[in-house]
Amino acid sequence: MTILDGKKVSNDIKDEITEQVKKMKAKGEKVPHLAAVIVGNDGASLTYVGSKVRACERVGFESTMVRMSNTTSEIELLDKIEELNQNDDIDGFIIQLPLPPQINTQKVLMAVDPSKDVDGFHPENFGKMALDMSTFIPATPFGILELLDRYDVETKGKHTVVIGRSHIVGRPMSILMGRKGFPGNSTVTLTHSHTKNITQITSQADIIISALGVPNFLKAEMVKDDAVIIDVGITRVPDESSPKGYIITGDVDFENVSKKASFITPVPGGVGPMTIAMLLKNTLLAREQRM
Repeated sequence: MTILDGKKVSNDIKDEITEQVKKMKAKGEKVPHLAAVIVGNDGASLTYVGSKVRACERVGFESTMVRMSNTTSEIELLDKIEELNQNDDIDGFIIQLPLPPQINTQKVLMAVDPSKDVDGFHPENFGKMALDMSTFIPATPFGILELLDRYDVETKGKHTVVIGRSHIVGRPMSILMGRKGFPGNSTVTLTHSHTKNITQITSQADIIISALGVPNFLKAEMVKDDAVIIDVGITRVPDESSPKGYIITGDVDFENVSKKASFITPVPGGVGPMTIAMLLKNTLLAREQRM
């Protein structure tokens, strides 16, 4: 069994990007600039955006954090997005989700200039991805592809089962794993909350990508020997014995499933770190396209 070490691979990617940025600076070129917009005071969102800003500092990117209050109106946010769209200094930006209830998330994501949409959420970019065209791939699916690539996990002709159909992970992964090329060329089954006999499906899978958000959902009896397991789930589970009062748990019963798997991602330290690394990679791509 091999651990797909997202922490190590993400650090490798950041080191590679750092070297590219050093070369840009040596030539007097503009370095990539990533902006993040956060509305409200959600603790998890603030932590996540903070880690993105630190990642930018590490690789030598410019970064801007735009903080807006919980009472921000939809019009105010749309005005800020248009300002960022028009700012030539900023190569890419993200809108941290979730947004407060008074704001229509879909309307906001539609307002982002597709050429600056480094999250890959705009319908134009999603459509290009579905058509195998060059575009921004959403950061978490992009990170999963990179892990499979760097560990040389065979995907061609394999049966991939994706659990969860969110627009951020499940649905894009189902498209990407079925595309031509590597990683891809697998036969994909997309499962979700209405899927019947899910154990029957997962037990036939060569590769399982779980993005459900239900702690320890995937049990050993649901997995065949030598399956590849990608755990995208990340849930805070209360635990009084932990100094923080909670532990981070994935969708997979790691202790037992890992005994059967050929490759598996841990939680934390698997897919999570890859997401930020690929956001940086998308920002680098955005900068190259704008030059």
